[in-house]
Amino acid sequence: MPTALITHSAFTGHDMHPSHPESPARLESIWRALEPSDFSDLVRTDAPEADFGLISLAHPAKHVEAVFGNMPLEGLTRFDADTAASAGTREAVLRGVGAVTSAVDVVMSGQVQNAFCAVRPPGHHAEPDHVMGFCFFNNVAVGAQYARANYGAERVAVVDFDVHHGNGTQAMFWDEPSLFFGSSHQFPFYPGTGAQNETGQGNIFNAPLSAGSGSQSFREAYQQRILPALEEFAPNLILVSAGFDAHREDPLGQLMLSEDDYLWVTHRLADIAEKSCEGRMVSVLEGGYNLDALANSVAVHVGALMTHSN
Repeated sequence: MPTALITHSAFTGHDMHPSHPESPARLESIWRALEPSDFSDLVRTDAPEADFGLISLAHPAKHVEAVFGNMPLEGLTRFDADTAASAGTREAVLRGVGAVTSAVDVVMSGQVQNAFCAVRPPGHHAEPDHVMGFCFFNNVAVGAQYARANYGAERVAVVDFDVHHGNGTQAMFWDEPSLFFGSSHQFPFYPGTGAQNETGQGNIFNAPLSAGSGSQSFREAYQQRILPALEEFAPNLILVSAGFDAHREDPLGQLMLSEDDYLWVTHRLADIAEKSCEGRMVSVLEGGYNLDALANSVAVHVGALMTHSN
């Protein structure tokens, strides 16, 4: 089975400011990186628009309505110091959720082996009733709940290698032992969560890393903490919060990783997916703000996903 690439031109319509690091150019750099013939076997699909009901799988309906009620028809509406909506944000947000739920559809139904969702804005900082950190709604959390509701997935895992801790995903999974959250991230750092002693119902596995710690510490965090716990959890589906801002060239983080680290971790996660859930994995773009580093990192990540397709 092949690998799916799910994205849409509407994602560039979300534009907070020309100088904002979470820019439309991020997606454009990824699209260029995935144009060569090495990626010709990707099943390329336009992300559909989700309806409000899907978002409400992870967020209270009143919050969903309030966020969309504040989306502007022109200009910008600021939700916090880092996060603003433009006229194109509404469609981008809906297609972001739609990308992930459609990826779950094609992976769980066996049409493809795995999928990468090239979306923006990102989602892992979005808490149940709070917009923050460039994020409006939590794409991977919606995807996890969708897999449970529509495919009977009893155990769904999210693994997050963004440089920032996925506080929103952790908050949504905290009291749900059938949902697994594993995260490597710089600590202490924004958003302030992600200490190792934050464990939920024994289903949260944080691996905080010091600034400048680099490849060895990153790989040890996975080998010693996250991967053994994930394998024991034996998920029916793995979702990945694929942030590439731990790269050494990224302006917003200092974990000093390289493309080889993203290649390595993708292979390790796919190995566990093959053992526990017939290779079913959905990866969703989060951070990554140096355009060249982002493009190169996504290319090796998607290439690794393709290697595990059969």
